[in-house]
Amino acid sequence: MLLDIGFDAITVKAITQKADISRKTFYLHYSDKFDLLNAIVDKQLEELTAVCEKKREMGYTEGTVLWFRYFQQRKAFFAALFTTESTVLFRHRMLGFIVDQLNSRLEDASPGKDTEVLLNFMSRAVLGVLEAYVLGQLHAEVEEIAEQVGKLLEQIINGQGPDEQTNMVSMQKDE
Repeated sequence: MLLDIGFDAITVKAITQKADISRKTFYLHYSDKFDLLNAIVDKQLEELTAVCEKKREMGYTEGTVLWFRYFQQRKAFFAALFTTESTVLFRHRMLGFIVDQLNSRLEDASPGKDTEVLLNFMSRAVLGVLEAYVLGQLHAEVEEIAEQVGKLLEQIINGQGPDEQTNMVSMQKDE
């Protein structure tokens, strides 16, 4: 139903009819359609966590390709979530998930450094690229998009952070 009519048009009555359950049964499990959506998003984030665990054993590029493939396989579902007016919560939770994943990488690469701005920058950039991909606004293949994102993250996290970039610009001016 999310893919067919969009979340905003879905009603509890329609859900119960489609699932062939009573409204009472629905309300035993969920307080409303937003609660049901939250449960669905929780399940997706659990699956994504498992993907991220596999990613840890890979380089940035290979891991990012794996991550983007997850979204490629569920592109219609995520496109429906990104385009629904009522799913600000999904976008917020997805951003939080990305922040958590990148934060662990940043902590490993820059222990003790204040990375708040860098973390927010990278997380919002990844979310923006991901959203553009699932909405069909990027025309490259998923592997190419993921490889570019992975390489950019690797450059930023492993030695091309803001301090190093500032130093590189200063050195180039001196030459």
